[in-house]
Amino acid sequence: MSTVLIRDAKLSDAPRLLEIYSYYVKNTAITFEYNVPSLEEFRHRMKNITLRYPYIVLEADGKVMGYAYAGSFIGRAAYDWSCEMTVYLDRTAKKQGFGRKIYEAMEQRLKDMGILNLYACIGYIDKEDEYLNHNSADFHAHLGYKTVGTFKKCGYKFGRWYDMIWMEKCIGTHTDTPAPVRFLTDAPDPNAH
Repeated sequence: MSTVLIRDAKLSDAPRLLEIYSYYVKNTAITFEYNVPSLEEFRHRMKNITLRYPYIVLEADGKVMGYAYAGSFIGRAAYDWSCEMTVYLDRTAKKQGFGRKIYEAMEQRLKDMGILNLYACIGYIDKEDEYLNHNSADFHAHLGYKTVGTFKKCGYKFGRWYDMIWMEKCIGTHTDTPAPVRFLTDAPDPNAH
């Protein structure tokens, strides 16, 4: 059994995180991004996310094997209590429970911030192919997410059309006067270490 550590991501993690992500860009329709971003662009994305939301990594035996972050659901104040979830695991990290561990850690951090609704935007296809299967949708369903919307043939990659589904999970209680979300504006400097 691996020794697992979940911690805040640092900019020094960016090369490893980009290595994990680049596989999905080049070989799958899990992301609809066509080109692997530059390391500079990837670091810029990390910096922007950590201004408000958690960005975490999972280490197994000292090696980063996955990462997760949350982001703005829609950039309007009325949506502050909702966010979009993203997770990527090293393509070799299967059947070890890493996805569940990192998602549960992220959910707790978001709940502590006052987030109530989690959303996942997932590439989908009725008949699985060599670029996309149902693993992500099944994973999210196993964690309590429900499909709340389907966009048909909205993503085009590898010469074919893919659907996108939105899945939702509520992690808090909706009241008439919700407390403001405590965004990470005072988060530790991601450049540290």
